[in-house]
Amino acid sequence: MRKRIIEICANSAQSCVEAEAGGATRVELCAGIPEGGTTPSYGEIYTARTWAVNIAIHIIIRPRGGDFIYSAIETDSMLYDIEMAHRLDIQGVVFGCLTPRGDLDTILMKKLVNAAKPLSITFHRAFDICRDPFTVLEQLIDLGCNRILTSGQEADAVQGIPLITELIRRADNRIIIMPGCGINKDNIDLIERETGAVEFHASARSVHDSLMIHQNTRVMMESKMDLSDFKRVETSRIKVKDLVNAEN
Repeated sequence: MRKRIIEICANSAQSCVEAEAGGATRVELCAGIPEGGTTPSYGEIYTARTWAVNIAIHIIIRPRGGDFIYSAIETDSMLYDIEMAHRLDIQGVVFGCLTPRGDLDTILMKKLVNAAKPLSITFHRAFDICRDPFTVLEQLIDLGCNRILTSGQEADAVQGIPLITELIRRADNRIIIMPGCGINKDNIDLIERETGAVEFHASARSVHDSLMIHQNTRVMMESKMDLSDFKRVETSRIKVKDLVNAEN
C-alpha cells in the first residue's frame, strides 16, 4: 500500500496542532482564508512551530488576496516574509506569480525561488488560472520548484482529474503534482486511483460555536454575510484522520 501524504491548509497555530494530532504529514499555514490565504503573522508561525513540533510547516507567501500580479512594494514584502521563514526554521514556502496575460512571471518567480532555497517550494493555485498549464509546468520544473498545488483548473479536484492526470504523466517525477480543493474522505480514494497522485491538499475544517455568552448580534465584525463572529472555523483532527485512513 502506497504511503499517502496529506497536507492540511491550516488557518491558525491551533489548526496546526489539530492537523498533527490527526496524522497529517504537513500543513500549509495561512491567514486570510476567505481571501484564498495570505501570509500568517510572525507570532502565528512561531507559535505553530513551538506547539506543533512533529509536523512539517509550510507558509503561504501572499501579501494580499486578489490576483497574482505583484508590485515592487508587494515583492519586497514577500522577500521579507521568506526571510522570516528561514529565521523561524520553517520547512517550506508557498507562492505563485503571474503576468497580466496569464503566463508565469518568470523574473519574479526566479527572485523568490532563489530567496527561498533550500526550503521546499510549492507553486500554489495561481496555477489554476494560468493560460497554458503545460508550459508553466515545464517552467516551474526549470526553476527548481518542488510541487504544484492544483485543482486541475476546475472548480474542484474531482472535476479536474483529467488535467491532474495528464500533469502527473508529463511531470514524470520531476515535480510533485498535488491535487487540492474539495478533497475529503469520500473522494480522496477516487482522485488517488484515477490520477496516481501521492500528495493531497485538504482543509478538513469544522465549525465551532463561540465561547461568548454575551452576544450582540446587531454588530458584526466579519465582512462576509455567511460568517459570524460567534462561530469559529478550525482544522478537525477527526477529519484529518479520516483522510489519512480512507481506504486506498
